Amino acid sequence: MKVAVLKETEKNERRVALVPDAVSKIVRNGLEVLVEAGAGQNAWFDDKSYEEAGATVLPPEEIFAGGDLFLKVQPPGDRNGEGFDEAERLREGSCSISFLQPVAHRQRLEKLAERKVTAVSMNTIPRISRAQSMDALSSQASLAGYKAVLLGAAALGKYFPMLTTAAGTMPPAKVFVLGAGVAGLQAIATARRLGAVVEANDVRPAVKEEVESLGARFIQVDDGPVQEGGSGQYAREQSEDEKTKQQELISRHVAQADVVITTAQIPDRKAPLIVTTKMVEAMRPGSVIVDLAAEGGGNCEVTRPGEDVLHQGVLVTAPLNIPSSMPVHASQLYSRNISTLFKLFLNETGLHVDFEDEIVKGCVLAHEGRLLLENS
Repeated sequence: MKVAVLKETEKNERRVALVPDAVSKIVRNGLEVLVEAGAGQNAWFDDKSYEEAGATVLPPEEIFAGGDLFLKVQPPGDRNGEGFDEAERLREGSCSISFLQPVAHRQRLEKLAERKVTAVSMNTIPRISRAQSMDALSSQASLAGYKAVLLGAAALGKYFPMLTTAAGTMPPAKVFVLGAGVAGLQAIATARRLGAVVEANDVRPAVKEEVESLGARFIQVDDGPVQEGGSGQYAREQSEDEKTKQQELISRHVAQADVVITTAQIPDRKAPLIVTTKMVEAMRPGSVIVDLAAEGGGNCEVTRPGEDVLHQGVLVTAPLNIPSSMPVHASQLYSRNISTLFKLFLNETGLHVDFEDEIVKGCVLAHEGRLLLENS
């Protein structure tokens, strides 16, 4: 069985699917690892480190010809600079594991199905206890939540902590976090470590205890309905009445905040609009909004994905692919996730897809020439 690590070619993607430390463990378990030349260079893992870990470093044509299980961060796509499509180079009957979104990457999935490649998505792994070590969405979201606070602090013209100096006392910054999933909770923890006063809101009252355990104040609609988690324990989409009540609640707290961090996303759907233009205009000049939902269109009405917008003195920043800006730890965490997952697709004879396994059923989107999108 040959595990092949492909180089990431999408713009601004610096992560790599396997780091050398993971390679050495896989090799010790009796598998052969092939790494495309230069695959780890943008994450500061050079070819020599992979060879020392027991991998064979090869050019792309030999990688595609020899691999059985192909690992990537981004889905197989066009290598315009090299003149070929990765999906068309994958061997028939092989397996590809990467971040695949059933709706956004439908055409890529169809290509993989045509090649009779088993397409496995890191996006659709069920959120159950047994799958926690495989949950790459959570590991990468944690990085994004951490970095969002640093971006907000760097852009804010104030201290985050309260500081008493000879010239007087500077009050702490006020941070308002919208969404208390993995990214939101990490943002709360990081902002508190930096000394800010933190408030947070989520449509799921059940997360109140987690928010308060991190030292933040939980803001909620007093008479609002209790919302259970949606599929896979993501927040479900709200009704129009719920959205109205939420907006009335958060508008007051947005106006008082120095930094607002928005994290609300719904898998394979447009990100919900939470912060309106009117709310932005009610904030003090010099305030900052960091929109972590930019890749889904953004939670803020002013957001332009991938850009910084200064609107009436308020900076709205909408970075894309934040985990890639921390490629060392992002790659290490992703590597652990994917290494644990692909073990489910191996047995003593090689590649094996067991649809009786709940995790396998949830994350396989194409197999033996058929799309299995209902699994997701």
